[in-house]
Amino acid sequence: MWTPWVPGSLFLGFIVAQTWSVQVSWENWNTQTRTRGNGFDRTGSQPHIVFILVDDQGFRDVGYHGSEIKTPTLDRLAAQGVKLENYYVQPLCSPSRSQLMTGRYQIHTGLQHSIIRATQPNCLPLENATLPLKLKQAGYSTHMVGKWHLGFYKRDCLPTQRGFDTFFGSLLGSGDYYSHYKCEGPGICGYDLYEGEEAAWEQDRGLYSTVMFTRKAISILANHNPRKQPLFLYLAYQAVHSPLQVPARYLERYKGIPNANRRKYAAMVSCLDEAIRNLTVALKRYGYYDNTLIVYSSDNGGQPLAGGSNWPLRGSKATYWEGGIRAVGFVHSPLLVNKGTKCRSLVHITDWFPTLVTLGEGSLDEDLSLDGYDVWEAISEGRPSPRQDILHNIDPIYIRAKNGSWKAGYGIWNTAIRAALRVGHWKLLTGVPGYSDWVPPQTFSNQQLTTRWHNERIRWDRGKSLWLFNITADPYERVDLSQRYPHIVKKLLMRLAQYNKTAVPVRYPAKDLRSNPQYNGGVWGPWYKDEKDKQVDDRYNLLTNHLGKRWQKKPKNRKLKRRVEE
Repeated sequence: MWTPWVPGSLFLGFIVAQTWSVQVSWENWNTQTRTRGNGFDRTGSQPHIVFILVDDQGFRDVGYHGSEIKTPTLDRLAAQGVKLENYYVQPLCSPSRSQLMTGRYQIHTGLQHSIIRATQPNCLPLENATLPLKLKQAGYSTHMVGKWHLGFYKRDCLPTQRGFDTFFGSLLGSGDYYSHYKCEGPGICGYDLYEGEEAAWEQDRGLYSTVMFTRKAISILANHNPRKQPLFLYLAYQAVHSPLQVPARYLERYKGIPNANRRKYAAMVSCLDEAIRNLTVALKRYGYYDNTLIVYSSDNGGQPLAGGSNWPLRGSKATYWEGGIRAVGFVHSPLLVNKGTKCRSLVHITDWFPTLVTLGEGSLDEDLSLDGYDVWEAISEGRPSPRQDILHNIDPIYIRAKNGSWKAGYGIWNTAIRAALRVGHWKLLTGVPGYSDWVPPQTFSNQQLTTRWHNERIRWDRGKSLWLFNITADPYERVDLSQRYPHIVKKLLMRLAQYNKTAVPVRYPAKDLRSNPQYNGGVWGPWYKDEKDKQVDDRYNLLTNHLGKRWQKKPKNRKLKRRVEE
């Protein structure tokens, strides 16, 4: 029976109140939640796109990778979709997000080093077209909920200036999950929750951010007509980044984990899993699901010191070992040709830009100079991926390896420089790749050793500055083959040198004291004024000063005069 579309606002009060606690069995979704979708005309051939980016989820921290953490929703969505088992991101927040938004390597945006810090006058370069902008040009309604972390020092850097119609979330990389405050140092603290381009004081109810962001995403679905316009929803959760905070009820199921950080982290993942369940229920309830593509991705590897686990991969977040850059990822959609499969083709986070823009019938101009590839056929149909290599990064200002040299790099490359490259089966690392231990699961740690996070540490020779691994044969990076195959090393070093010739200068400015929230009403937000902004502010100040003088000429009484002075 055809069901007419009704404005979502009529349902919103009910859905917000109910979706967080509702427990609809997965098997009964088809009959209980498709109340609107069957009678709708599709938005042409343009699918709705929901991109879920989670923060700091370790490679092992999902049920289908053998974790003790319960993730039934993620397990089912992945099992019914396509699991990406050769999927790579960057080792830190801003780098991964910049490459998702632009489809370009860090060396081509100037963001090669570290992250974009809250106090820096820096952001995703404005000359780069973004994924939401290209989808918007193709007719999409574009919405972002969650963590931005791509800079905000001036208004032009904000999400709503970079292609999103709406934005609700945080601008910084982390913060308190309930109060939404963040300190970058003594006396440098501020509020970080935004609705559009203004602080979201009125929308803030002190909710746990995973719950709050999910409710906001559901309200967007409820208030959009899926048959009239395709929708792009970028849902970038704060979870499961530190600080380790979670509603108490999620801790109950992990009482058996003695490691306190691991226990809290596991509970945060379970809360995230429930959030995605509720989001998926809403996709079906509001008629999106049958024509929707859901992409799930972590932004980097887990941090063992904050409860994450990348076992059996080597290394952690912020490193170029597999544990820092090999991510949990899957695609779920009725539009997939081969469902219930694994994609072992090489896929990188830059690939989402051309893949999603092409699926959305957008245009990919040559001047975009993309580093990503359209990998839809590799994912959906199991065809070979057009991607054969990945430049993980070249960071010329990171700490130099003490033993690195041009000689060690056969005169082709200075191995003191931090860099990582994947070509086919081979992976090359130079410089200081980062923390290099294999950290075993922490679930069964002896309570007497809770201060020792790595009671089974495996050490490595730290005097090296060059490594070569066959990742296909040795995904755990235990056997360095650089001495055995010098000819392979030389070829990869030459490729690295070629990439380096295309690099732009690093953008990593010094801290700007004007960024302190105390100069901005206690809120983290744009502080830099260019000439255009200054002219607008000057005109505004001139007007308010004039009105203020007129108001102060004839105060009706002392109380009014005192109020004006205050």
